[in-house]
Amino acid sequence: MARKYPVYKGLQRPLIFKGFKGKFIYWGIASLLAGLVFGALTMSLVNMWLGAMVLIGFIVGGLLFTAGKQKGGLHSKSRNLNIYILNHYGRKNLV
Repeated sequence: MARKYPVYKGLQRPLIFKGFKGKFIYWGIASLLAGLVFGALTMSLVNMWLGAMVLIGFIVGGLLFTAGKQKGGLHSKSRNLNIYILNHYGRKNLV
């Protein structure tokens, strides 16, 4: 007889991996790959120690940038504090 297992559908929540949520997982992976590529290029073309510093700098900087952007929310929106008046023709006048 085949066993039946309950299927977890995620309850419409974003995917979470190591503290990163949703699209920021891909941003973290991109910063890791960029660090590896630029670090390897710098190691092969300039110097091994400078390449190691570039590698660490790109990875740490990218992950810190990603974590900072994540605090703004998954769907970052611009917040306007101004008051706009729309006229008949759709032009905006800043008050």
